Amino acid sequence: MDPSRCFVTNVKRLIVKVGTAVVTRADGRLAVGRLGALCEQLKELNSQGYEIVLVTSGAVGLGRQRLRYRKLVNSSLADLQNPQYELDGKACAAVGQSSLMALYDTLFSQLDVSSSQHLVTDTDFRNGSFRKQLSETVKSLLALKVIPIFNENDAVSTRRAPYEDSSGIFWDNDSLAGLLALELQADLLVLLSDVEGLYSGPPSDPDSKLIHTYIKEKHQGEITFGDKSRLGRGGMTAKVNAAVCAAYAGIPVVITSGYATDSIIKVLQGKRIGTLFHQDAHLWTSVKEVGAREMAVAARECSRRLQAMHSDDRRKILLDIADALEANESFIKVENEADVADAQDAGYDKSLVARLALKPGKIASLAKSVRVLAEMEEPIGQVLKRTELADGLILEKTSCPLGVLLIVFESRPDALVQIASLAIRSGNGLLLKGGKEAKRSNAILHKVITSAIPKSIGNKLIGLVASREDIPDLLKLDDVIDLVIPRGSNKLVSQIKELTKIPVLGHSDGICHVYVDKSAKGDTAKRIVLDAKIDYPAACNAMETLLVHKDLSSNGLLNTLTKELQHEGVTLYGGPRASSLLNIPEAHSFHHEYSSMACTVEIVDDVQAAIDHIHQHGSSHTDCIVTENHEVAEIFLHGVDSAAVFHNASTRFCDGARFGLGAEVGISTSRIHARGPVGVEGLLTTRWILRGSGQVVDGDKGVIYTHRDLTQ
Repeated sequence: MDPSRCFVTNVKRLIVKVGTAVVTRADGRLAVGRLGALCEQLKELNSQGYEIVLVTSGAVGLGRQRLRYRKLVNSSLADLQNPQYELDGKACAAVGQSSLMALYDTLFSQLDVSSSQHLVTDTDFRNGSFRKQLSETVKSLLALKVIPIFNENDAVSTRRAPYEDSSGIFWDNDSLAGLLALELQADLLVLLSDVEGLYSGPPSDPDSKLIHTYIKEKHQGEITFGDKSRLGRGGMTAKVNAAVCAAYAGIPVVITSGYATDSIIKVLQGKRIGTLFHQDAHLWTSVKEVGAREMAVAARECSRRLQAMHSDDRRKILLDIADALEANESFIKVENEADVADAQDAGYDKSLVARLALKPGKIASLAKSVRVLAEMEEPIGQVLKRTELADGLILEKTSCPLGVLLIVFESRPDALVQIASLAIRSGNGLLLKGGKEAKRSNAILHKVITSAIPKSIGNKLIGLVASREDIPDLLKLDDVIDLVIPRGSNKLVSQIKELTKIPVLGHSDGICHVYVDKSAKGDTAKRIVLDAKIDYPAACNAMETLLVHKDLSSNGLLNTLTKELQHEGVTLYGGPRASSLLNIPEAHSFHHEYSSMACTVEIVDDVQAAIDHIHQHGSSHTDCIVTENHEVAEIFLHGVDSAAVFHNASTRFCDGARFGLGAEVGISTSRIHARGPVGVEGLLTTRWILRGSGQVVDGDKGVIYTHRDLTQ
């Protein structure tokens, strides 16, 4: 839970206000799907014991749409040729109110929830007896688990223009919601809008930023409001005014999107969504973390200073990092052991705990890989192609850093060291977000690494993102962050791809196959299969499916391989053919990454059947053939469309360090930019440098192009 959202633990009674732009579609019709999702959320919260009061807009807009339709149906041709007059707003309210409430009643009835209707005007609240009776009635309804639904009775209201006064009389449904929150002593007010929350400017402006916590002293003079709501009266200005009044009276307020199907539930779970208004918000500014944009911009500025350094100076930074890792091994070990213990106590899966632990010798291995990177050829500024365009006009295509990388990874703290060293070697700025289960390990490793970076570059070159709630903001920064690399589960990768316009490099699954052909040597097949599965079962390059040629079921090799796997503690699941032959449980899916001591076994007719199986069920990661028939091997090597394809070698060799890349930021199954283990080269792009002596184009009149290749 975000620390600033801890107040939700004390919420019992909440007011939910839904705006016209949420209740209706762009054409004025009811947004039945959104209303249904809203009612389902309120039903769930009602069943959990929350007391809920709903304030709804939308009657005027709905009534206007219905009256226009009725007028159209009853119009003559002559009427249609004349411009339609503007419908009376009070008539629209009267017609729309009954339709709106009828829909709420229908939806709640389907969910076995009772609701009640309350139409009020600003004049009503001038009567003290009315206010007292209102509180008593609502209290009785809430005790019966009824959801009261309030709306301003625009049809009979005598007010002609919006106004506020010192007595707190409301002038729209936003201020009505704020007033009810005070009258009914609510614990929380949620204002649902058609945007995610309050932005620093119009939400359509790409430079506008979502404000997670509103601080009146800071934001009151900084915010630029855009147009009002497309349908309602108030817009964001009205919501902010209502939120400020309620918050400073002691009632927390959250403005968030009514388009999301679970926004209210997420607010009550303490998730950092929308904009929070709280009377103590100004006290939190001293511990405010650096914003997403500021962190990304700082990383870019530091990376430019890093690129300008001499190659030997960049090399020295890596050597200093390697030394610092070894010098602080005992501190790193203490923090990592604490993470592992917490993960075990929390009941995390064994495969996750295995990835989390920094085993004996791991720090030394990491330091060694950093030194290997340091000794590699300088990657920045390499001339990839040199061309004479014309006499005295030389064009060079050179290597350069991508810019700023955002790496989101789970469980493995050693990934932080590999990624950070690769970023430094390639001259990139870096933002890192590790899994919460490795929080202590990541923090100490980040501290050790950044302490070795010279002050002339700045330790903001590598930023450690503290909260998962910051990720959505970072993923919007396509003008500052150049590449996102997620390392983790299929769910993680899929979520990130859905949330960003920034290019994403990585793989979502590691479903690696070993195909044992009929000509395979038994000992070779056994060594490769066992290594591919049990060397490190949690790794993404571990074997998840063993494919065996049908002839091996009769010569004994299939039985040998399966018995050896079972002897090592591997649980076997079979495809339709293997499960019946070997008497093992049938796999629920071939497209499954176990990441543990388990795998799928299936029998195939030949190498082409194996290739077809891999293409249908694999993830284009790493696949291997074991065979002594070189013709069959070539068919497999050229036929399998994966990032890495091996012959007579374990899938576990698919690794940046083993490939001689020094380290890797991950293994990409993408087909654009980089594929397979991504080392320094995958974090570079190119730029063009043209050197001339005063040449101009001038319609190409005086230019004689030679286009002579000068590449050495």
